[in-house]
Amino acid sequence: MSAVPVSSPIAPASHARTVAAVRQRTTAWFARGASILASVMLWQWLAVTHAKLGFVSFANVPTPLATLDAGRDLMASGKLVRHLGYSLWRVAAGFASAAAIGTGLGLAIGRFEPVRRALLPPLELLRPIPAVAWIPLAILMFPSAEASMVFITFLGALFPVLLNTIHGVEGVDRRLIAAARSLGTGRWKMFTEVILPAAAPSIATGLAIGMGTCWFCLVSAEMISGQFGIGYYTWESYTLQNYGGIIVGMLVIGVLGMSCSALIRFAARLAMPWAAGTAR
Repeated sequence: MSAVPVSSPIAPASHARTVAAVRQRTTAWFARGASILASVMLWQWLAVTHAKLGFVSFANVPTPLATLDAGRDLMASGKLVRHLGYSLWRVAAGFASAAAIGTGLGLAIGRFEPVRRALLPPLELLRPIPAVAWIPLAILMFPSAEASMVFITFLGALFPVLLNTIHGVEGVDRRLIAAARSLGTGRWKMFTEVILPAAAPSIATGLAIGMGTCWFCLVSAEMISGQFGIGYYTWESYTLQNYGGIIVGMLVIGVLGMSCSALIRFAARLAMPWAAGTAR
C-alpha cells in the first residue's frame, strides 16, 4: 500500500511571512513618500501665501517650482559636479581620519585605565567647542584652506566616533571577557575576537552619527574659507540673492548626508550579521 503524501505547513507559512514582509516594506515606503509629498505641499502653500507665523515669515522663501528652476540652472552650468567633487573629497578625507583615530583612541581609552586618565580629560575639555570656533585657528595652523576644511570635517566626526567607541567597550559583558581569559585568550585576540565584535554595534552608530556631523561642519567651513563645494554654493546663492539656489544647496546637502549615513548603516549590517538592527 503506497503512502499518501502529506503537504507540509512549512511552505505556506514561509510564503505568508514573505508576503507580509513585502507588504510591510511597501507600506513603509508609501508612508515615507506621502510624508515628503505633504511637506512639499505645505512648503508650497506657505511660500505662495507669504505666510507669517509669529517671528517666522515666508514672504521671501522661494516656492518648490522656483527651487526646481534653480536646480536646473545649476546642472546646466556644469558647476554641480565640481562642487560635489570638492565636498565629497573633503568629507571622505576628514571622515576616514576621524574613523581611524576615533576608533583607535576609543578602544584604548575604554579598555585601559591609565590611557583613560591621561587622554579623556583633555578630550572632554575640547569636545564642547563647536567646530565653527576652530575655523580661525585652523586657517592659522594649516598652510592651505583645503587642509583647514578637511581638519574641520575631521573634528566634526571625531567625537561621535570616539564617545560611541568608548561606550561600546565599556558595555562589553564582563562574563565574555572572563570566559575568554579562562580559555587562555591573549591580549591581541581579546581585542580582535571579544572586545571589538561586542563593541562593533556602538562603533557603527558612532560612525553614522559622525558622518552627519561631518557634513554639518564641512558646510560651515566652506561658507567661510571655501571657493568650491556645496556649502560655498549655498552661501554664494545667498549673497547673489539667488534664493532658490539656497534651497537647492540645502537639499543636496541633506540628500548626500542621508545617503552617506545610510551607506554606513548598510555596510554595518553586512559586516555584523550577529547584531540584528545595528545602527538603524
